[in-house]
Amino acid sequence: MKEFVEFFGGQSPYDRLDADDLARLAATVDVEFFSAGEWVIAEYEQALDRLFVVRTGSVEVVDRGRVVDVLGVGDTFGHISVLSGLPPALAVRAVEDTLCYSMPDPRRTVHEPERLQFSHFNTLVARERLIAAGGPSSRLERPVTESMRPVLWCGPEDTVRDAAQRLTEERRDAALVRYGTGYGIVTDHDFRAKVATGAVGLDAPVSEIASRPALSVTSDATAWAAYLSMVDHGVHHMVVTTAAGDPAGVTGVMDLVGADVHHPLVVRSAIAAARTLDQLAEACELMTPTMVELWDADVSSAQLGAVRAAMVESVVRKVLELEPVHPSLGGTPNSWLVLGSVARREPLPASDVDTALVWQDRDGAPGPGAPAVRDAATATLEHLVRCGLRLCPHDANASHPAFGRPVEHWIGAVDRWIGQPWESTHLVLASALLDARPLTRPRLGQVVQGKLLAGSRHDEFVQAMLRFALTDRPPAGFVKGYVVERWGERRGRLDVKRAGLRPVVSLARALALRAGDVSGTTPERLGRAAQEGLLSTEEADTLEGAFTLFHGLLVDEEIEALRNGRPAATHLSPAALDPLRRRHLREGFRAVERIQERIRSDRRLGLA
Repeated sequence: MKEFVEFFGGQSPYDRLDADDLARLAATVDVEFFSAGEWVIAEYEQALDRLFVVRTGSVEVVDRGRVVDVLGVGDTFGHISVLSGLPPALAVRAVEDTLCYSMPDPRRTVHEPERLQFSHFNTLVARERLIAAGGPSSRLERPVTESMRPVLWCGPEDTVRDAAQRLTEERRDAALVRYGTGYGIVTDHDFRAKVATGAVGLDAPVSEIASRPALSVTSDATAWAAYLSMVDHGVHHMVVTTAAGDPAGVTGVMDLVGADVHHPLVVRSAIAAARTLDQLAEACELMTPTMVELWDADVSSAQLGAVRAAMVESVVRKVLELEPVHPSLGGTPNSWLVLGSVARREPLPASDVDTALVWQDRDGAPGPGAPAVRDAATATLEHLVRCGLRLCPHDANASHPAFGRPVEHWIGAVDRWIGQPWESTHLVLASALLDARPLTRPRLGQVVQGKLLAGSRHDEFVQAMLRFALTDRPPAGFVKGYVVERWGERRGRLDVKRAGLRPVVSLARALALRAGDVSGTTPERLGRAAQEGLLSTEEADTLEGAFTLFHGLLVDEEIEALRNGRPAATHLSPAALDPLRRRHLREGFRAVERIQERIRSDRRLGLA
């Protein structure tokens, strides 16, 4: 009994059970021996009533005569059949003399079965366990109201001197200033930037140095939402309001996370303060070490991606602000858009930046020719490269004819994509634009995506996008350090972005189109798909967990590359992964494929 308890206490997901439940589980365990070559589970036999855990030796998973995976000590198999009541879809055979523990459905034995999560990978990632134990990330998930301070008010006619004295006496670094029915905010930064420099005198009204309107967040928001908004806008304080919009308190970045995770605002402030492209390029040199420091502070991969996206967008906006107006664009309304992972707010630390450009003729007169505008876009993109950003190597750039067009041409192109969904190029371009977010002149940029979203009313187009999304399939598994692709080919490197992230992202995007709302991150899209009944809650949770697993693994790999001065890549060697990560990847791939197969046969979506 003791040996069983100690073994299961060190294996996922049983390590989540308390000592009493581990003892109950161990009491149901039988020991079974299988000789090399002996079948443990036959393909499509009756539903299993016991699952297996490898104790010594190894077993191979066989799919229609082809080995797709090899499981070692601590790996569980047969559980999908036990938990679902369905016959096992894959056979299992001992590779060598193998000892297994077998047990009936553990959920009927333990007192807290909810702790056993065989298919939810977001709870299995070691890094997420570490974060859950405390630290900056967990602090950021608390309600923002836990980090706010009471409002300190100043009148608009109060002098700078009086306001500074009140802030000192109250030990505050921010106060609100009334303006009739509205209000602004004055912070210690305003005193340093405007008073200490002599720009505003001590006897001037405090309203001269206050910022208005003050940035705000509602009281039901998390500290993370407030923090990201501060990074987005380059400020260190914001107002927390009631549901009615009345100020309830003030919070600052140091109140939210403390001194260990305020580095993005240092970068954001340096970007905002840049007055030349040289200064901007110098500020951008802080971005990479900031990513490394945030990861070392146990910020989650999702939060890291959101901060990275906010900083990248601030660089693009600043370049557009600093760059002299190109003659080709002078006076021409135009909207710059970011695409891809940056637009979804989930880029990796070294992700490239995809962009698009929409422009409009001036007052009915012909605007500049497309080649001239694209020359102007090329100049802007060169400045982004100078600031350390990488452009899309596959030409998803505003300077390319497919991504830089007058608004009328964009509308015509979208009509063709919707009307001819059998063209794979149309589906690729539509996928890119469904992830777009305008950074300048949002109304102009939103015209294109709004036209594309109208395609959600065309069944043929939506079905084509779903089928296109389902062509991104995870690999079959690993065998002896090699990746087994669906067509039987074995590769020594695993592209986690292509094999793991892309299938989930593509499916979430297509389902979001079907629901008529493509805003937000991949997890947010999955959540809406569940609300619309396109996914079950369990499927949405499983896909979100798989996405978190894949994204976190890639962030970890890229951070190590950046830390050591190596080029970041999304490829890794399965042989170099520890058994726990290989196991999680296998489970993630299987879960994604299982859900893809269910959707592929869903008649409600018109795919069957």
